[in-house]
Amino acid sequence: MAQVNVTINTRQYRMACEDGEEEHLLKLAEEFDQRIARLRASFGEIGDTRLTVMAALTVADELSEAVKRIRRLEEELSALQDARMIAADRAQATQDALIAAFNSAAARIEGLARTLNQGGVSEVAMG
Repeated sequence: MAQVNVTINTRQYRMACEDGEEEHLLKLAEEFDQRIARLRASFGEIGDTRLTVMAALTVADELSEAVKRIRRLEEELSALQDARMIAADRAQATQDALIAAFNSAAARIEGLARTLNQGGVSEVAMG
Protein backbone atom coordinates (compact mmCIF):
# COMPACT_ATOMS: atom_id res chain seq x y z
CA MET A 1 0.00 0.00 0.00
CA ALA A 2 1.41 3.37 -1.05
CA GLN A 3 1.48 6.53 1.08
CA VAL A 4 0.94 10.02 -0.36
CA ASN A 5 1.05 13.46 1.23
CA VAL A 6 -1.72 15.73 -0.06
CA THR A 7 -2.46 19.37 0.70
CA ILE A 8 -6.06 20.45 1.10
CA ASN A 9 -6.92 23.93 2.33
CA THR A 10 -3.28 24.57 3.33
CA ARG A 11 -3.18 21.46 5.51
CA GLN A 12 -1.08 18.36 4.86
CA TYR A 13 -2.65 14.93 5.09
CA ARG A 14 -0.92 11.58 4.76
CA MET A 15 -3.12 9.25 2.76
CA ALA A 16 -2.86 5.58 1.86
CA CYS A 17 -3.80 4.28 -1.57
CA GLU A 18 -3.27 1.27 -3.78
CA ASP A 19 0.09 1.02 -5.50
CA GLY A 20 -0.01 2.87 -8.79
CA GLU A 21 -2.86 5.18 -7.67
CA GLU A 22 -0.61 7.88 -6.18
CA GLU A 23 -0.90 10.35 -9.08
CA HIS A 24 -4.65 9.90 -9.22
CA LEU A 25 -5.00 10.61 -5.49
CA LEU A 26 -2.76 13.68 -5.79
CA LYS A 27 -4.90 14.98 -8.68
CA LEU A 28 -8.13 14.42 -6.73
CA ALA A 29 -6.71 16.27 -3.73
CA GLU A 30 -5.54 19.12 -5.97
CA GLU A 31 -8.99 19.44 -7.58
CA PHE A 32 -10.68 19.43 -4.17
CA ASP A 33 -8.22 22.05 -2.88
CA GLN A 34 -8.96 24.23 -5.93
CA ARG A 35 -12.68 23.86 -5.29
CA ILE A 36 -12.20 25.11 -1.74
CA ALA A 37 -10.10 28.02 -3.05
CA ARG A 38 -12.88 28.99 -5.50
CA LEU A 39 -15.47 28.86 -2.71
CA ARG A 40 -13.20 31.01 -0.50
CA ALA A 41 -12.90 33.53 -3.36
CA SER A 42 -16.69 33.60 -3.72
CA PHE A 43 -17.74 33.63 -0.05
CA GLY A 44 -14.69 34.97 1.78
CA GLU A 45 -13.40 33.62 5.07
CA ILE A 46 -16.38 31.72 6.43
CA GLY A 47 -14.38 29.09 8.28
CA ASP A 48 -12.29 26.18 7.12
CA THR A 49 -14.78 23.54 8.16
CA ARG A 50 -17.65 25.28 6.45
CA LEU A 51 -15.64 25.71 3.23
CA THR A 52 -14.67 22.04 3.31
CA VAL A 53 -18.28 20.97 3.85
CA MET A 54 -19.48 23.23 1.05
CA ALA A 55 -16.83 21.80 -1.28
CA ALA A 56 -17.80 18.25 -0.31
CA LEU A 57 -21.47 19.04 -0.97
CA THR A 58 -20.70 20.45 -4.42
CA VAL A 59 -18.77 17.26 -5.22
CA ALA A 60 -21.67 15.15 -3.90
CA ASP A 61 -24.09 17.17 -6.05
CA GLU A 62 -21.99 16.64 -9.17
CA LEU A 63 -21.75 12.93 -8.38
CA SER A 64 -25.52 12.73 -7.91
CA GLU A 65 -26.13 14.43 -11.27
CA ALA A 66 -23.59 12.13 -12.95
CA VAL A 67 -25.31 9.05 -11.50
CA LYS A 68 -28.70 10.30 -12.77
CA ARG A 69 -27.23 10.92 -16.20
CA ILE A 70 -25.66 7.46 -16.28
CA ARG A 71 -29.01 5.90 -15.36
CA ARG A 72 -30.76 7.85 -18.14
CA LEU A 73 -28.09 6.81 -20.62
CA GLU A 74 -28.35 3.18 -19.51
CA GLU A 75 -32.13 3.30 -20.02
CA GLU A 76 -31.65 4.90 -23.44
CA LEU A 77 -29.05 2.26 -24.36
CA SER A 78 -31.42 -0.50 -23.28
CA ALA A 79 -34.23 0.98 -25.39
CA LEU A 80 -31.90 1.27 -28.38
CA GLN A 81 -30.78 -2.33 -27.94
CA ASP A 82 -34.42 -3.44 -27.82
CA ALA A 83 -35.19 -1.43 -30.96
CA ARG A 84 -32.17 -2.95 -32.69
CA MET A 85 -33.38 -6.45 -31.84
CA ILE A 86 -36.87 -5.67 -33.17
CA ALA A 87 -35.37 -4.22 -36.36
CA ALA A 88 -33.14 -7.28 -36.77
CA ASP A 89 -36.16 -9.57 -36.33
CA ARG A 90 -38.14 -7.58 -38.90
CA ALA A 91 -35.21 -7.65 -41.33
CA GLN A 92 -34.93 -11.42 -40.91
CA ALA A 93 -38.67 -11.86 -41.50
CA THR A 94 -38.45 -9.68 -44.63
CA GLN A 95 -35.46 -11.66 -45.84
CA ASP A 96 -37.30 -14.94 -45.21
CA ALA A 97 -40.36 -13.65 -47.10
CA LEU A 98 -38.20 -12.55 -50.05
CA ILE A 99 -36.45 -15.92 -50.16
CA ALA A 100 -39.80 -17.70 -50.13
CA ALA A 101 -41.12 -15.44 -52.91
CA PHE A 102 -38.01 -15.98 -55.04
CA ASN A 103 -38.14 -19.74 -54.46
CA SER A 104 -41.81 -19.79 -55.43
CA ALA A 105 -41.12 -17.73 -58.55
CA ALA A 106 -38.18 -19.97 -59.45
CA ALA A 107 -40.36 -23.07 -59.06
CA ARG A 108 -43.03 -21.56 -61.30
CA ILE A 109 -40.46 -20.58 -63.91
CA GLU A 110 -38.94 -24.08 -63.82
CA GLY A 111 -42.42 -25.56 -64.25
CA LEU A 112 -43.08 -23.30 -67.22
CA ALA A 113 -39.72 -24.18 -68.72
CA ARG A 114 -40.44 -27.91 -68.36
CA THR A 115 -43.81 -27.46 -70.01
CA LEU A 116 -42.24 -25.48 -72.85
CA ASN A 117 -39.49 -28.06 -73.28
CA GLN A 118 -42.08 -30.84 -73.51
CA GLY A 119 -43.64 -29.09 -76.47
CA GLY A 120 -46.75 -27.94 -74.69
CA VAL A 121 -46.60 -24.31 -75.67
CA SER A 122 -50.36 -24.16 -76.08
CA GLU A 123 -50.85 -25.65 -72.61
CA VAL A 124 -48.95 -22.90 -70.77
CA ALA A 125 -51.30 -20.86 -68.68
CA MET A 126 -50.10 -17.39 -67.95
CA GLY A 127 -50.78 -15.92 -64.57
